[in-house]
Amino acid sequence: MDTPGVTIKDVARLANVSVATVSRALNGRENVADAVRDRVLAIANSLDYSPHHAARVLSSRRTHTVGVVLPDLPCEYYARLMCGIDTAARERGLQLLVSGHHRCPELQGMALRGMRGRVDGIVVMSPHAGLDLQAANLPPSLPVLLLDSQGESGGGVRSLRVDNHGGSRAMVHHLAERGRRRIAFIAGRTPNFDAAERLRGYCDGLAESLPGAEPWILAGDFDVASGHRAGCELLAAPELPDAVFAANDMMALGCLFAFNAARVRVPEDIALAGFDDSPLAQHMHPALTTLRIDIGGFGAHALRLLLDEAVGEDAPGAHSLQPELMVRESTAAAAGG
Repeated sequence: MDTPGVTIKDVARLANVSVATVSRALNGRENVADAVRDRVLAIANSLDYSPHHAARVLSSRRTHTVGVVLPDLPCEYYARLMCGIDTAARERGLQLLVSGHHRCPELQGMALRGMRGRVDGIVVMSPHAGLDLQAANLPPSLPVLLLDSQGESGGGVRSLRVDNHGGSRAMVHHLAERGRRRIAFIAGRTPNFDAAERLRGYCDGLAESLPGAEPWILAGDFDVASGHRAGCELLAAPELPDAVFAANDMMALGCLFAFNAARVRVPEDIALAGFDDSPLAQHMHPALTTLRIDIGGFGAHALRLLLDEAVGEDAPGAHSLQPELMVRESTAAAAGG
């Protein structure tokens, strides 16, 4: 809000320029001489003056704010994602309006509708049930970017995804190359787009690398507890696998806890791998082989794609980020492999 008693006219009078020039200088427009801009900014700062946000929106029809709608906010993955989005936003002088929908379609719709008229574009992640843009009743002119989501309604919407399918295929191929033949997979939460793609990649990779091998799939929920349960289930099986691929690093950690308690050695008895390359992966013992996703860079790239659309740059369709295989001690070759 403006400082009481100080208006844009006061800044213009003291700077000996027009109100329009003050407005252009404060909004970073290029058609203002550097000396004039410096004088206007110095006077505005001395008066503690800032343009009224609502008035600026009415005059420019832009909010200089980007909306971000995520499944969950108090989560390490989404915290890293938001750091990347925020860094890219600050580079462009933009603010963020952030909301979480807690995997609830109704709350997701409310969050999207609540951003109408308040943002210049929206980045939305909806990996659990897809996204119905028509139900959200967003203006057709509002740029929307789907982030790691199942699909969209309405067409013409850009998307940015991690190649979870390709990453999982690469991991199964790596384990097979290391001499592992009975490869179990701890799946992620359902319904979830990332989890489904990682499971599909595991199945396809198994068929390609080990023809005739039966998929060995255990339920998981992307957390340590579900990884531990899956590990205990494997330990109770008539025959142990010789490799376990978990759909994320947290489940791999839980599985490792179960193996350690049963004195099953990794990687001597069973190789272990994860997905995401979370900060703990390289500090586990043994260090975890995993698939690296630059989550912060992923978020920054998402915002830049959204802004490209907002200014009319042509980059339609889906864009993907390729995970990087990080080979560490937990998948050392099997004896004779």
